[in-house]
Amino acid sequence: MYWRRDSDNRWADAAAKWPAQIFKTLKDADIAQVSYVPDAGHAELIKACLADNRIKTTRLTTEEEGIALSLGAWLGGDRSALLMQSSGVGNCINMLSIIQETRSPLLMLVTMRGEWDEFNPWQVPMGRATADVLRAMGLSVHIVTEEDKLVKTIDAALYAAYSSDQQVAVLLSQQLVGRKEW
Repeated sequence: MYWRRDSDNRWADAAAKWPAQIFKTLKDADIAQVSYVPDAGHAELIKACLADNRIKTTRLTTEEEGIALSLGAWLGGDRSALLMQSSGVGNCINMLSIIQETRSPLLMLVTMRGEWDEFNPWQVPMGRATADVLRAMGLSVHIVTEEDKLVKTIDAALYAAYSSDQQVAVLLSQQLVGRKEW
């Protein structure tokens, strides 16, 4: 056997805390709209956003719709965040090229697959390429592997996006999010 299953899943505690930390950080930054493609990694954060009637949530059919929605939110006077999994980044290339020309803010929170403790070989190629693809499209990329860096990193990304109209992606490593098991 090449791996062992932890009977006491060492990530269980971290998995319970980080979505609430992100939610509070988004609220503190006046994020009014959150778009998402359903994702197990973001499930608790999505639930928190859905439960807050001051945040407009939009369930997307494909990730690139969230980039257009973010631009529309900004033009309408709202701040937004786009939640997705790394496997969806490849779907966004054309829309990311367009948002570069608008010079409007974009905050993407991306749960990673295909890296730390990945069980699904189909997730590995995009997981390996995600940061480089986003950088090639002109985004600033921040990677969070430890919970103690989470709030500071997302706060810095929010500041860059909404103070200087930058496009920023925060990649939430599987070290933070935890192992997926099926």
